[in-house]
Amino acid sequence: MNKPTTNQPHAQSQPVPCQCEVDPIGCLKQMFVDMVQLGRIKAGQCPAKRPVFLRLHGVAHGRLEVVPDLPEDLRVGLFGQRMVYPAWVRYSSDIPDGVPDLKSTVGIGIKLFDVAGDKMLPPQVQAPTLDILLQNMDVFFVNDAHDMCAFTRASLTGAAAANAWLKAHPETQRILDVMKKVVPSVLETDLWSVIPFRFGEQRYCKYKLEPELVPPGPVPDYDDPDYLRIDLEQRLNNGEARFRFMVQLQTDPATMPLDKAMVPWSEEASPPIHVATLILPRQDITARGQANYGETLAFNPWRTLAVHEPVGSIAEARKVVYRASAELRRDVNGEPLGEPIVPRPDTVWPAAKDTRVVRAAIYPGIGIARVGNSKAPDGFYIGPEVTHPPLTLAGETRDDTGAIMRQAARFRLYGYNAAGEVVGELTPDNAEIVWQAHLVNRKAQWFQFQVAMDIPEAATVAVPLRNPHVGEAARDALAIDPGMRRIQGKSTSGAAYHFDTGTFQGVPVPLGELRTDEHGHLLVLGGLGVSASPEGMPIYDPANPSSFNNANGWYDDISDGPVKAAVSINGQAIPVDSAWAVVAPPNYAPDVIGWRTLYDLLVDTYVECGWLPFPEAVSFTRDVLPALQRLTNLQWVNKGFAALFGRGGQFDFNDPTLIAKLAYKPAQGQGDPYAELRQVIFNCFRPASNTVDDVRLWPWLYGDAEGSSKKPTPRNNLALSDVRSALLQRWVRGDFVNDWSPDYSPPQTLAEVPLPDQPAMLDQAALHFCLADAFHPGCELTWPMRHASLYRAPFRIRERPEGVAEPDYGTTLTQSIALKPGGPLYAQGPGDLSRWMALPWQGDTAFCRSGYDHEYDPYLPSFWPARVPNQVLSDADYRIVINDALPREQRIAAFNRRANWLRALLGTPGNPTPAPQVMMLMVQHFAQLGIVEARPGVENDPDFPPVIFVESLAGDKVPPLLQAVFAAAAAPAEPVQDTLSRAGWASAEQLEEFLRIVRP
Repeated sequence: MNKPTTNQPHAQSQPVPCQCEVDPIGCLKQMFVDMVQLGRIKAGQCPAKRPVFLRLHGVAHGRLEVVPDLPEDLRVGLFGQRMVYPAWVRYSSDIPDGVPDLKSTVGIGIKLFDVAGDKMLPPQVQAPTLDILLQNMDVFFVNDAHDMCAFTRASLTGAAAANAWLKAHPETQRILDVMKKVVPSVLETDLWSVIPFRFGEQRYCKYKLEPELVPPGPVPDYDDPDYLRIDLEQRLNNGEARFRFMVQLQTDPATMPLDKAMVPWSEEASPPIHVATLILPRQDITARGQANYGETLAFNPWRTLAVHEPVGSIAEARKVVYRASAELRRDVNGEPLGEPIVPRPDTVWPAAKDTRVVRAAIYPGIGIARVGNSKAPDGFYIGPEVTHPPLTLAGETRDDTGAIMRQAARFRLYGYNAAGEVVGELTPDNAEIVWQAHLVNRKAQWFQFQVAMDIPEAATVAVPLRNPHVGEAARDALAIDPGMRRIQGKSTSGAAYHFDTGTFQGVPVPLGELRTDEHGHLLVLGGLGVSASPEGMPIYDPANPSSFNNANGWYDDISDGPVKAAVSINGQAIPVDSAWAVVAPPNYAPDVIGWRTLYDLLVDTYVECGWLPFPEAVSFTRDVLPALQRLTNLQWVNKGFAALFGRGGQFDFNDPTLIAKLAYKPAQGQGDPYAELRQVIFNCFRPASNTVDDVRLWPWLYGDAEGSSKKPTPRNNLALSDVRSALLQRWVRGDFVNDWSPDYSPPQTLAEVPLPDQPAMLDQAALHFCLADAFHPGCELTWPMRHASLYRAPFRIRERPEGVAEPDYGTTLTQSIALKPGGPLYAQGPGDLSRWMALPWQGDTAFCRSGYDHEYDPYLPSFWPARVPNQVLSDADYRIVINDALPREQRIAAFNRRANWLRALLGTPGNPTPAPQVMMLMVQHFAQLGIVEARPGVENDPDFPPVIFVESLAGDKVPPLLQAVFAAAAAPAEPVQDTLSRAGWASAEQLEEFLRIVRP
């Protein structure tokens, strides 16, 4: 028995009919049980709870072991019967619902079983149980039952009476203040009985519980109102906890009084003696029925042997109040009043499924849509929802006119129960759902992109605003903001849901639309790939290299913004975790996965900041094989990768024979025949702590610093991340799990994924087909994405509250401004993620390629071949490959040939296309460029794979301007000897012009 609810007096007065001077214990029962506990029950509390220590942290099973060879004078009662007692314990705090754990009074109730002898609490005096109650203070805040009654009566009477009583009793106020202490973990906290007990004849003691062995746990998150439960759950999941049960004998009645609970007993005068050990084995306190069992138990210090009789008026009051409150609680809840005869077994029962939805979340947390120029009513497709969807077959991404279809980002709602478990999808069939989204384009309003502002090479960079000639008063007109749109129902679409009211300096610029599918999921579609300058300003000024990616007076229809939903179930609104939609450029190689995906980058970020755990075990298929197979996957978009990693290459990581060697893990004590092979492959990768500028190491991809400095820098080329490096190093040492099977078939649809795993799969799939590096600036998103400050949780963008203005960063962005706390890498608004990207995106797509160092290698390194191909297998060469009537040498030559993906835009050696015109051609004809898609290969052939990825053009729908070029491109490629031509350059002058742009 502590306080009615909290340490603070009640602000609302209640008439208290009883008098403490007449019957303090009876009055305490009336206040705690008849007024407080019954009052809460009448107010709707369900199930009925205790009047004090009602905040449950957890219930655990264990045992109490008496110390062996205990001296005879200590083998009293409980400590002399037997050596081991089964136990159940209940950890709790003396706070009501809705109050956070921080600075609450913590307690434990211990119920021991198999204790022989009559107990002092009728009517079940022969019950085989014994109760011990302790809390994290060695004293009480009043001395006796009379003062406890007076304090409680004043608290219930009103704030004025309570404050007056406390003013007259300053020592009570002091102790109450001390009780508000921070408890990092209930398992790491000393606990005391507060009240004394008999210890045999003519002796008295107090009890104390001291931690002896506490399993590791999380860093306390004091902002979490339920942090003590989380800590207890994780620690007992991690291992066994042990506590010394101590008795402190009374040695001086004058300084250790029996009925003055405010007086501490000096541990120097009487050191506590270790008489038993409480052991809580490793367990899951969330196991089915465990918490419910603990909540049905009643604890009373008088449920004990006569030799351990509680002493003092506080103890007498607890006897009456605790018994009455337990009877009321059990009666209301329909529970038996008696004591359990045997303890609940520690059997782990199959978990029950709580199907009550208390909250919802939108998935994926970051959804990716892509622009396309198809205007057909059904001219879109749904973006990937699993990491291994069916392959994109030839022509599937274009409509009947040859236009590229838009990729829609589909968002789903999942309902969660109170335990955080997925209950199921929420649709209009089981909930009322109103979706809303807000897409904005802020590129022209933002700063130029010149370099990733978080790398050392940007330390002295100062980046001006785009469109600096536009004054502050007119800069709002540079943002394309059509406002928020709402939609609901199934198969809903129409003009009302289009983002078509935004303008760029008065010119309407549609950014896309919302739809719902036949199940009521939200579909977010982006723009049509339109980029333009209303005033006809140049897309690039050769005299100003920084105008690359920063075209003044231009807009495009890329965008991003929050996705939310209002959800009600049976008329009851539930909270919903929002998401974010990003509209990106087209994916010109839908099934080619980048060597480091945006998902990989975000996972690395969350692991490094502690939000996600580092894998306990290294999985070969999850942590190792992707870093290898993605090199092989790039064979379809870059000839250099094809030569070493492609079909028949030295490191064809799709070869089952090679994979089996790399996945092989010998049994304990056996030799490891492939240890050196693993080491050699790892040594080929550019290390995470790279200090040299060496293009020869894997992967052959540019890094963030490429083009930003005339001096060599290790960041010119992409390196392993710290997380990936650690995983691969463990693989090299043989510390991994061989979970590879050549027969494994991953799920190809979301329906094949178990329901609990679907949200995580949606998060991964959306970003699995997006690129991380190089952020120059990138394809879908760029360098701010690797900063944890951008998120409020994994895959959840931290949103700036509506109506809160973004800070003014001035007219020049420096590294210190970009990275400062509370700056642009923190809370985001609509359009804030995509504003860092190239303006317009087509210029970057045409220029960030391969072949800049053609004398070293005409194909390597490369920027983003997985999204923007470099060299591709043409349709004509594919037809030679699959024609088994042709000589094998001719077929192999065709298979190894690659055509320059940009060949239609670059001109000819006699007539090279100038850089600005290449950009304009990309703006005008981005949809006519080839898309690398799957076609049938050759089964069971050593030289040709069963699936071949081939460039698919727009066919006869190509505009007349490009028909001749594409017609020539459709023919088999002629052998070219000089490295300049092999690299895809029409002339040395054209290469130099491109270099001035990407390496100013």
